[in-house]
Amino acid sequence: MIRLEHILTPARSLVNVPGGSKKRVLEQIAKVIARDLPDLDPQAIFESFVAREKLGSTGFGNGIAIPHCRMSGCASPLSAVLHLDAPVDFDAIDGAPVDLLFVLLVPEAATDEHLELLRQIASMLDREDVRERLRQASTSEALYQTVVDIQSGR
Repeated sequence: MIRLEHILTPARSLVNVPGGSKKRVLEQIAKVIARDLPDLDPQAIFESFVAREKLGSTGFGNGIAIPHCRMSGCASPLSAVLHLDAPVDFDAIDGAPVDLLFVLLVPEAATDEHLELLRQIASMLDREDVRERLRQASTSEALYQTVVDIQSGR
């Protein structure tokens, strides 16, 4: 079974990311992911995230969003986690602005993997203690390590 820590890297775990707006945050996410996928255009990745948001906000509640999309040209699932320097309006279901984003990019055909990863992320972020630990991480390395620890039950 695929696990979140296998598709996340310290380089894609970012703290104090400038927010501004939902659009700007999605643009930044696309650039972060494109660094590790040189065959994919950041603009194409951004447009995939925007198209997914048009189907319904990925704002999960409690200040969290889980932007995700399928992408042709993506060979295996990829994740990123961002803690914004200030919350942004993300049209979340509870109306709360978002400061913590878990991002998921999966190959076009990866439905079961996609759903399993979304389930792992959602169940992890359902816990208030987990959200607090993630928000308290002060460096990219600490944020990444927090995700790994949580996934390992520490």
